[in-house]
Amino acid sequence: MGGPSDSWLSARPAGPDGTLGPVLDEWRSPSPLLRRLRRTELALVAVPLIAAAVVAGLATGAPAAGAAAAGGVLVVAVLVERLLSRRVGRWGFAERAEDLLVRRGVMFRRESVIPYGRMQYVDVTAGPFERAFGLATVRMHTAAAASDARIPGLRREDAAVLRDRLSALGESHLAGL
Repeated sequence: MGGPSDSWLSARPAGPDGTLGPVLDEWRSPSPLLRRLRRTELALVAVPLIAAAVVAGLATGAPAAGAAAAGGVLVVAVLVERLLSRRVGRWGFAERAEDLLVRRGVMFRRESVIPYGRMQYVDVTAGPFERAFGLATVRMHTAAAASDARIPGLRREDAAVLRDRLSALGESHLAGL
């Protein structure tokens, strides 16, 4: 699942106080495990549907119809996999001196700018599948009701470090108001 040496955090130079400081405009992506997680979730839906189509075709005496339905499910699953793979590849974030940039989207691209001083709190969440793959999602909450800035697919250790760093930056920028 990757050790500390392949983490984007380990490649960052430490500041004079030993902490990892913000790197300007360096875009980072979620872990490659996020693609594997999305493929696994898709397989957990597609495989039973394909099996059900085949069984239904055999049970009704129309194996050709069952095979056609299974083939249709397989084609849709492949198309969805391509879309999910592209979607995962579009996620990215960059820490800057005063704010955090988060980008996402395939057809409709979105780039959010979250000033550190506007962050109210930062969550790290992980559902059962994310935990099984050692991943977590960092979610930033601001006063804006429409804010849904999140960074999915980070290794759990990286997510915890990022949460702590964003919280500290938020507190330090808020103190300057």
